[in-house]
Amino acid sequence: MTAPPDDCLARNEWICGAYLSTRRQILLDAVVQHLQLTLLSVLIGLAIALPLAVVARRWGWAAGPVLAVTTILYTIPSLAMFSLLLPLYGLSATLVVAGLVLYSLTLLVRNVLAGLRAVPEETRQAARGLGYGPVRLLLTVELPLALPAAMAGLRIATVSAVSLVTVGAIVGFGGLGNLIYAGMNTYFKAQVLTASVLCVLIAVAADLLLLGVQRLITPWTRAARA
Repeated sequence: MTAPPDDCLARNEWICGAYLSTRRQILLDAVVQHLQLTLLSVLIGLAIALPLAVVARRWGWAAGPVLAVTTILYTIPSLAMFSLLLPLYGLSATLVVAGLVLYSLTLLVRNVLAGLRAVPEETRQAARGLGYGPVRLLLTVELPLALPAAMAGLRIATVSAVSLVTVGAIVGFGGLGNLIYAGMNTYFKAQVLTASVLCVLIAVAADLLLLGVQRLITPWTRAARA
């Protein structure tokens, strides 16, 4: 009877320290790509969502179409979304980023718009009475007061992007998703588990980081709760 191998890699165990030590650079490269794709897509999504939410707030007739289009985009399955974008971007990281940007718009636009709508009208009137123009009113009054709702949407969009990046493995740009996909094809237990755990850790860390930023830039919310 043959004795079992001493190496946890040879035994194909779920938890294997040898995998971490021998694939450290592979894991690091996958984490870096995962973070880059997530950060870029969320920042671009936020840059698009802010003006859309402002337009929807300023002109009420635009709110319906803006919310409808972004909601429809969110209902498209990820594989179908990447397939629709494939003729435009080819098999590239840009394809993944574009898909994630479109998915993030629903969460970001809705929450920023909800924050802007929640600004009390008397606050706006008081600012106008002090001579605030539309741009100054938006930048110094409305957007700061909308921050709690906007940050909530940003946190959800970021965590969603962390998970959706893994789908990019179908085009070779999925960060840790590449390792999960390859590991599942070969039933490489340690690789699947390690990459999956790292995805969860990235999502939790990103959410906690944004929560800390939210508490830092909205001190009045802490005072109100106290």
